[in-house]
Amino acid sequence: MYHELLLPIAISLFFSFLLFAAPLQERSATTVLWAAPAILVAAMMIAWAAEASQYFVAQGFALAILAWLQTLPEFAVEAVLAWHQQSHLLLANLTGALRLLTGIGWPLIYFTAAWFQRRRTGIPLRRIELDKHHAVEVVGLCVPLLYIPVIALKATLTVYDALVLIAVYAVYLWILSRLPAEDHEEIDDLEAIPRSIVLAPRTKRIVSITVLFLLGGALIYFSAEPFLASLLALAILAGMPEFLFVQWIAPLVSEFPEMASTLYWARREKRGAMALMNMVSSNINQWTLLTGMLPIVYSISIGTTTPIAFDDQQQLELWLTLGQAVIGMVFLMNMELVWWKAAALGVLFAIPFINKTAQLAVTWIYFAWAAAEVTRMVATRRPPKALPLFAQVWRTHILKPALSR
Repeated sequence: MYHELLLPIAISLFFSFLLFAAPLQERSATTVLWAAPAILVAAMMIAWAAEASQYFVAQGFALAILAWLQTLPEFAVEAVLAWHQQSHLLLANLTGALRLLTGIGWPLIYFTAAWFQRRRTGIPLRRIELDKHHAVEVVGLCVPLLYIPVIALKATLTVYDALVLIAVYAVYLWILSRLPAEDHEEIDDLEAIPRSIVLAPRTKRIVSITVLFLLGGALIYFSAEPFLASLLALAILAGMPEFLFVQWIAPLVSEFPEMASTLYWARREKRGAMALMNMVSSNINQWTLLTGMLPIVYSISIGTTTPIAFDDQQQLELWLTLGQAVIGMVFLMNMELVWWKAAALGVLFAIPFINKTAQLAVTWIYFAWAAAEVTRMVATRRPPKALPLFAQVWRTHILKPALSR
């Protein structure tokens, strides 16, 4: 029943294109008082829609669509920067958003899940354990991270890189679309609104999911720009440099819908893994679709195929962000996020704010730690769990159906 999400997919793409050329209007700082609640409501609406959808399409596929909608503000900010050829700010915003997702988002999901489990049961949560089918998301994160070093080494982002990254995402989405929906026996675990949608008649269910996606996407579209502009007004009043605003404040705003929905899931029993995979889906989305969009919009704006060149500081930012992504991916390769690794991601996220030397040091720490983990896996002959589980998913849901035709 994958066609049930075709309209939400079309809606998300429609809003993406609408946002491409949207200029940032001047707003009052007080605009944040209505824009922030609007984005929060939008995040809840699309979270309910995605949670209900997972019982009729694969959970990973529903989360990928959700990630599309949640990152519309981030696509909008990056598209505006690319359209106006502000290449010195493009990578700042992209790397800031990605580092916030992994360095703040992942630890926040773990500690939220741990806090609520402790309150419910009195039992500490040592780790968030992923389900078997989440191996697709883990491997899906690994693939673009194998190509990003090519971009970092040549210090340019071209349309040809974009084609590779978009193709990676297309294959990832296709694999997710082949997976089965969630077990209906778990419907009782849902909260009132998504449960009522799942149990509704088919027509009412499709309309409800579509309307929630539509209204959530519309609210994000109409609220994200005023929210961002009001924070820009506050930043100007505080004397904040433009680069700092674009790298950290703008991504914090654009990732706000996602943070809200993932924390909504993380506080609930058996939903920590789903919350984490929602965040990982956005990581994949931004390493592929968002990164690939930049040279395309940039080239269209200039009128000819033009690479985006990086200076030394931008290269360092990219390597630092890549290192964080690699160690995060390595942590998930055993299909779990252990408490102390979540804490380490948070600590290492904060250290680079000290100075450029700290940035360089943490970059080396990320890659050295990842290399040590991979070496240990090879030495002990214990392959990470995600690889055989992904192979099992491939055989069961991709290869076997193809051979049986």
